[in-house]
Amino acid sequence: MIPTQSVPSVPPLYAVILAGGHGERFWPLSRRAKPKHHLALFSDRTLLSATIDRLDGFIAPERIIVLTGVDQADAVRALLPELPEENFIVEPLRRDTAAAMALAAGSIARRDPAATVIVLPADHHIPSALDFQNTLRSAVRAAEANAAIVTVAIAPEWACPGFGYLELGERFEQDGNVIRPVVRFHEKPSAQTAEAYLEQGNFSWNAGMFVWSVAALKEALRSTAPELFAFCIALQECGDAQLFLNENFASVPRVSFDYAVMEKLSGALAVEAAFAWDDLGGWAAAGKYFPSDVHGNSGNAPIVSVDARNNIVFSTDPGQHIALLGVEGLIVVNTGDALLVCPRDQAERLKELVSGLPSKLQ
Repeated sequence: MIPTQSVPSVPPLYAVILAGGHGERFWPLSRRAKPKHHLALFSDRTLLSATIDRLDGFIAPERIIVLTGVDQADAVRALLPELPEENFIVEPLRRDTAAAMALAAGSIARRDPAATVIVLPADHHIPSALDFQNTLRSAVRAAEANAAIVTVAIAPEWACPGFGYLELGERFEQDGNVIRPVVRFHEKPSAQTAEAYLEQGNFSWNAGMFVWSVAALKEALRSTAPELFAFCIALQECGDAQLFLNENFASVPRVSFDYAVMEKLSGALAVEAAFAWDDLGGWAAAGKYFPSDVHGNSGNAPIVSVDARNNIVFSTDPGQHIALLGVEGLIVVNTGDALLVCPRDQAERLKELVSGLPSKLQ
């Protein structure tokens, strides 16, 4: 008789989609109850729906978990009817990404304590699902082989001060997978510091994508954030998860995952993204994905221009034409109940504008 060989078990793979956030950067299209991931900017699919679409064939819908806030929960459920009701985890109030990670780990541990988890923001623009999934496979292999938290490193296109940065060590190969140690996580730098990072050559953008096993995430919380670790364990062991959240989530520290955990943690790894990526930080970033004319005017609506250059237009009225005369570098957005006109280089100040609007427009 030929002896049978045991086949190593493969940890169950989950995805957690972080679907919180505010709605200022794409105002007036976005609002408090309709932030960026609710928007359909380039097709009839919202950014959140597109995030789920990119996982098709890679992670089954029953293992895709969506974390959102109580103010967005109904709208998020309506956008994703393909997901089971129990896969929506509703935060009673905002507590930033460290609490979200502890909440995700505790919730998934209730189902599959041996799971490997991919954590993804809901509002990024990634054109190629195939390239994206190939990178995630590499990250999953690295996380499982090293019992480590793995992040995805984005090669910087310019010295952007609006992103956090990863300082990376020398590449090494493991089972055909190219990995880089994370030397340090850096907060958003000054413009001058970002230039120095770019010149040094071993810095990448931090896109907020992570892969970890439940066990590895718990150990990271235990060593760097004891309050979050205690919350995670208590959630895993409690009887009624939603009741536990309602009673305890307000006491969880409000801090980012990078600051609470990753900046203090040793042994984190990175895989380099093999896909095109954009954070879509606002209208100025989105403009390059709209159809454009020879003068750099871009938008989702028909444009007629005379002596006008480098403007971005957007209208929710599919029959509306936009006429531009003698203007340069403007953002023009019409949503019917509101109209935005501002210089492209002032778009980062939209938060100042939105705070002074009537509440129904915020």
